Amino acid sequence: MYQSASYAAAQRRSRRLKLLLPAALALVLVAIGLFVSQPFWQDPPRPTAEPILPASAKIPGTPPELPWPSTGQAAVSVEGLGDLGTFGSPTPVAIGSVAKVMTAYVVLTDHPLGVGESGPSLTVSAAQAAAYPAEKARGESLIRVAAGAKFTQRQALQAVMLPSANNMARILAAWDAGSVAAFVDKMNAMATGLGMADTRYTDPAGLAPDTVSTAVDQVILTRKAMALPAFAEIVAQSKATVPVEGTITNYNDLLGRDGVVGVKTGSTDQAGGCFTFAAVVKVGTTSLLVVGAVLGQPGAHTPEQLRAVFRATTPLVRSAGAALGVHKVVTAGQEVAAVRGPLDTGTTLRAARDVEVIGWPGLEVRLGTEIPPVPRQLTAGAEHGRVTATVGAQPPVGGPLHSGDQLEPPGVWDRLTRR
Repeated sequence: MYQSASYAAAQRRSRRLKLLLPAALALVLVAIGLFVSQPFWQDPPRPTAEPILPASAKIPGTPPELPWPSTGQAAVSVEGLGDLGTFGSPTPVAIGSVAKVMTAYVVLTDHPLGVGESGPSLTVSAAQAAAYPAEKARGESLIRVAAGAKFTQRQALQAVMLPSANNMARILAAWDAGSVAAFVDKMNAMATGLGMADTRYTDPAGLAPDTVSTAVDQVILTRKAMALPAFAEIVAQSKATVPVEGTITNYNDLLGRDGVVGVKTGSTDQAGGCFTFAAVVKVGTTSLLVVGAVLGQPGAHTPEQLRAVFRATTPLVRSAGAALGVHKVVTAGQEVAAVRGPLDTGTTLRAARDVEVIGWPGLEVRLGTEIPPVPRQLTAGAEHGRVTATVGAQPPVGGPLHSGDQLEPPGVWDRLTRR
């Protein structure tokens, strides 16, 4: 009996094991299947590119030191690149006829002219013509006018900017704004809008000693004015012909020398010799505009003051041009970005060629990359993305990036054994 009962119990356990074993085996197989097949449910993550260039760098070398004048103020800037430097106290000072740059700028902003276009006419009034003898007695810079004489807008601007005619500056101001006082308000509003915080105009001719500015502010204005084609065209003229006076001559003795293409002289007892200038400098095949201002140069009278300011300006123009050059900021083969893929796969992206910019030592260059999504497979030496370099307001320059070692997705064994 006892053996029979034990045998029966063993049989029951055997039957239960037979029933449970397939189920357990099925669970194990499912678990193994899940483990093995899980990496293949989805593609592995895409590789990512991480730039390793700094956001900015300075052109290597010693920054240029310009030959500044021994007195007064000066500032020099290169259009599109930035400021080359300043000299002197930033205290506002009298600027003489340099104020006429703003007079011309306001008029051309209110009444734009195309290149070679004459523009509307203005008529000299009897009162304006009658003021000429008293203006001449004060020793002002003038052109002869007559009641009823008609000047085109271009002729009036030529009279203001070439021989620096104070009377035509006032005539033009009244024509534009209805009165000289209203025009002066426009000049000051324009200065505020341009960020010329240390500038105040009290007359359109610059004769008044309380018309004051700084070299830095006048560079701001000159850059804006030279961007107007009609303004740049007028100040580049050595001579012009206007009614009554006939032929007029530009007071700018540096015009046509060392690339100088304008803009305005000024001189009074209070201001001394003043000059804002623009010069074209060529670096390779690229032309750049150097803009500057020199104020407060000494002299007992206008010719002496102007000679002094021209002597101070000439070495600045030449040195500014000499400071500009082509500089390498990224070297061919330089590693620009690291590419990291899944399971320690990866490669590099390197500059395919040198990247060069125009500037001077010490000038800041903004560096960047344009890298599209990295594919899972990239052959060695494949082009992928660009490296860029930007200076000032110039458009970016750059070159392609090439991959280093071949990038491949991880193999089956790696995906099975390294997760």
